[in-house]
Amino acid sequence: MFINWAQKELNLKVVYYGPGLSGKTTNLEYIYSQINPACRGDLVTLKTREERTLYFDFLQVEFGKIKGLRPKFNLYTIPGQIYYRESRRIILRGVDGVVFVADSQQDRSTDNLDSLLDLEQNLIRNGHSLDTFPWVLQLNKEDLATPDSIADLKEKLNFLNVPTLTAVASKGKGVLETLKMAIQNTVANVHETI
Repeated sequence: MFINWAQKELNLKVVYYGPGLSGKTTNLEYIYSQINPACRGDLVTLKTREERTLYFDFLQVEFGKIKGLRPKFNLYTIPGQIYYRESRRIILRGVDGVVFVADSQQDRSTDNLDSLLDLEQNLIRNGHSLDTFPWVLQLNKEDLATPDSIADLKEKLNFLNVPTLTAVASKGKGVLETLKMAIQNTVANVHETI
C-alpha cells in the first residue's frame, strides 16, 4: 500500500500468482481489454524465456473512496516457472492482495500445490501468511477439467476456506468476478489497517 497524497490516491497491489501456464497472463490481458482506457495505465510486458510478467494500473471508481482517497490498483502477474523464484519474491514485495490462479487439469495438481507453497513461503518472508492475508482462489481452465479434478483442487488448495471461483480465462468466464472478489477482500483488509 502506498498513499499518493498529491493525487489523493491509495495505491494497492494485487498479484496474480500460480504455476506456469495456469492462465495468469490471460486473466490480466482480458481485464485490461475490459477497462475503460481513460481509467487505466499502459500494459507493460516483461518477457522471460518462457513466460511473461505483466503489469498495469487502473483507477477503481466502483468502490468509492477509502478514507478520502481514490483506490488505484496495480495488477501484476508473476512468472510461474521454478527458476524464476527470485523474480516472484521481488514482485510480491508490498503486495496487498493475491489471486492464486490454479490450473484445473488433473495432471497439474502437483504444480498447483508447489506454487501455493511457494506463495506461502514468499508471503512469510514479507511478514504475512496465507491464513491472515487477503487472497482468492481461481480454478482456471474449468473447461479442460473433469468434475472430480475441480472438487479435488478445492479440497487440496482451499484448506483456509477462501473465496473460490471457477474460470475459463481464455473466454473471459469468471475473470472479472475473480478480480471483483480480490478487490473486495483487499479493500476490506485495508480498511482495517489504515
